[in-house]
Amino acid sequence: MTMNPTPVLARALDLAADLRKKSYFLLGPRQTGKSFLVRHALPDARVYDLLDTAEFLSLSRDPSRLGQEMSDPSRVVVIDEIQRIPSLLNEVHRLIESRGARFLLTGSSARKLRRGGVNLLGGRARTRHLHPLTARELGPHFDLERALARGTLPSIWFSDEPDADLEAYAGSYLREEVAAEGATRNVPAFSRFLKVAAACNGTIVNFTNVANDAQVARTTVYEYFDILRETLVLHEVPAWRQTELRKPIASSKFHFFDVGVVGALQGRHVRPGTPEFEQAFETWLAHELFAWRDYVSGAPISHWRSTSGFEVDFILGDHTAVEAKAKTDVPDRELRSLRALAEEKLLKRYVVASLAPRPRRVGEIEILPWRDFLDALWAGEFR
Repeated sequence: MTMNPTPVLARALDLAADLRKKSYFLLGPRQTGKSFLVRHALPDARVYDLLDTAEFLSLSRDPSRLGQEMSDPSRVVVIDEIQRIPSLLNEVHRLIESRGARFLLTGSSARKLRRGGVNLLGGRARTRHLHPLTARELGPHFDLERALARGTLPSIWFSDEPDADLEAYAGSYLREEVAAEGATRNVPAFSRFLKVAAACNGTIVNFTNVANDAQVARTTVYEYFDILRETLVLHEVPAWRQTELRKPIASSKFHFFDVGVVGALQGRHVRPGTPEFEQAFETWLAHELFAWRDYVSGAPISHWRSTSGFEVDFILGDHTAVEAKAKTDVPDRELRSLRALAEEKLLKRYVVASLAPRPRRVGEIEILPWRDFLDALWAGEFR
């Protein structure tokens, strides 16, 4: 992978503050920057890297080594890629209880931890999720067209060869490593499924059609979607079902965690003014919303679709409806779904995040430039 020098960006997570009183799991897909963040946010921490073969073998043979090497219980201990030795959590638990130790346990797969029948510390550690870079974190480095074309994984964003690196990520990591972590040995079938799942990004999934297109059983499709969720590659967006005037559909939508990765899986090239650009804009905005939820708000994110065909991309908590429109001038006909939802008077705000150069209001609907929307979001205005 070829990269330009990577600047040290201020991430939204404050690990040092989080770890003052409590241990944490830090979970996120590969290359979201977990190790980089640990090095810069916790320079004095003791780090055990389980991708290091010697470290992995030593702790696998003798987990008590953690306690033997802990001379200062007040010093944070980091175990990187904890899912590689889930049984190590028993020793972590003991040291938290007996010595008041604080741990940061990073990983790219919640699946192995949950399915390994291991001790998950019984509430003694909270969970944080790390996402690809947000526009706010990138600051002056951010460019929307670049983000939609290559995504915002740090290693891809600063790469000299983003297309090649995205192809390598989608090929070697998603097809092989995710398949391995999900305990499926049929890599060709999983690879076919990934292509079909990527084509369904941002939509309500018809599992029967996916099974037919991927040439696998319907039950296998459910398992594969679980693998993508539990390896943090896919976000499920459940249906918001509070409306009464218009019957809501109960099915979830799914968004991949990074617009560049899903574009590579689709074989898509994003250019302004194309349908691909519109779809990429929605997936990128979804990423920004998921990061805001996990870093700041905690509010659930859902979508609304009625049986009569009205559809709104995102519902934040039970207070704000958000539509993503990659247009400088949003025509009146494209506000019909927000208007229909506004008729029920269930939410506080109805917003279009767009490419418009200036904000404007059409009745109850606010049409905002995407930068204004994100500034207001992170400032706490949508609560």
